[in-house]
Amino acid sequence: MKYVSVLLFALALVGCTSATSGISIESSNQNVVIGNVSLARQVEIEKALIGNANGLMKAAVPVTSKAHSDLHLQYRFYWYDAQGLEVSGSDSPWRQFVLHGQDTVTLQGIARKPEAKQYRIYIREADY
Repeated sequence: MKYVSVLLFALALVGCTSATSGISIESSNQNVVIGNVSLARQVEIEKALIGNANGLMKAAVPVTSKAHSDLHLQYRFYWYDAQGLEVSGSDSPWRQFVLHGQDTVTLQGIARKPEAKQYRIYIREADY
């Protein structure tokens, strides 16, 4: 009986912690990191449009809300060279946006240095 109680307690702890903690890396797009698992369930990330703006890498990432209410979010881009190393001074400031229920917004970023050949975008809930 003692072992059953311990097992049930452990399962309850696992159930409580896994729903809201941690980050989620979009399985279909390794360039996207979402702030937590709960948020990851509320948005859909489409394939980015990659281009070039005056010799600098440009990324446009469509984000669609699966929720019926507004989501107050933030995003930032990080830029990496061809070997996958972060380009010095490449992180952008957090930018806020509102994703209205069932709507799509395209988040855009342009690298600051021509060495950038890859990107990663981080998306999280806004912390007002």
